[in-house]
Amino acid sequence: MVTYLSPAGSQPYLIKFDLNRIFAMFLWVLLLVGAASAQNAKENDTLVISTANAGPVVGIGKTVSITATGRAQEAVSLGGDVIVEGVVDGDVAAIGGSVIQRAGARIGGDVMVIGGSYRAEEAHPNRNPQSMTMMYAGYEEELRNMLKNPTGLFSPRWTSTYIGTRLLVVLFWFLVALGFTAAMPNTISRGVARLQLTSLRVAVIGLIGLVVLLGAVPLCLYYMPQPIQVMIGLLALLLLLVAGVFGRVILYAATGRWLQRKYLPIGKNSEAVALLVGTGFWVLLTSLPYVWPLMAALMLIISFGLALTARYRVGWSNT
Repeated sequence: MVTYLSPAGSQPYLIKFDLNRIFAMFLWVLLLVGAASAQNAKENDTLVISTANAGPVVGIGKTVSITATGRAQEAVSLGGDVIVEGVVDGDVAAIGGSVIQRAGARIGGDVMVIGGSYRAEEAHPNRNPQSMTMMYAGYEEELRNMLKNPTGLFSPRWTSTYIGTRLLVVLFWFLVALGFTAAMPNTISRGVARLQLTSLRVAVIGLIGLVVLLGAVPLCLYYMPQPIQVMIGLLALLLLLVAGVFGRVILYAATGRWLQRKYLPIGKNSEAVALLVGTGFWVLLTSLPYVWPLMAALMLIISFGLALTARYRVGWSNT
């Protein structure tokens, strides 16, 4: 219960708020909205076109159905099927679904299917002889779920398969970090010290470097001759790979050592324990729902900054 009294000098009044009741009402509203949304999603899962439509028909997370009396210029479904019983004058496309052409239906343009298949009920469907059919079958359910619920990309499901995959990621990067530490112990140590002393400067340099790389390389690829385009593209890709691997190892080592000093009294002098703890910590951060894109971007920025500042010594001035 929260009570508010009137300020001094004004007429007294008393307002009482029962926080428990307000919270309960808020939960009921959320439940009602969720139930209504689910019901609408079930009812509006199919976009039906039963009349002539002069423009293209696009269904996002829905199945597009062109009935026998319907007509459309083009038909596209993102996360659903396209069922043609009538006439489509132009192209038909489905991503995360299939294109189904019923008997007597006509498709005048090309058919493009990603993550599904093209099925015609007739042996010789009514198609333009010059039209093409482009189809890539595979990952239909994954694409369908992703297009129907894009927020699922930011909120992964904690299934046994997902947990097992993340454990394999921890093992992979732990072995990579061990190999780099064994091959270049002094370089990794200097990188860890540099990150601990000037982490903000490293992040700023990495951010500026990424902005320049992502902005300048496309311009060079657009204006330069083809041989130079290939060389610049390969160099940029090599720089990203080196920065991603080299910077990650340093970041894992620095994080593991910091966690060892603060919270892990066991294995304080073990480099392997530090690498394992740091790797597990960052893999966990990049697995959290809605947080992982920010953590992945932060990791890339710091890794790029460490790669760009690899020639600098530890004795940088902080002034």
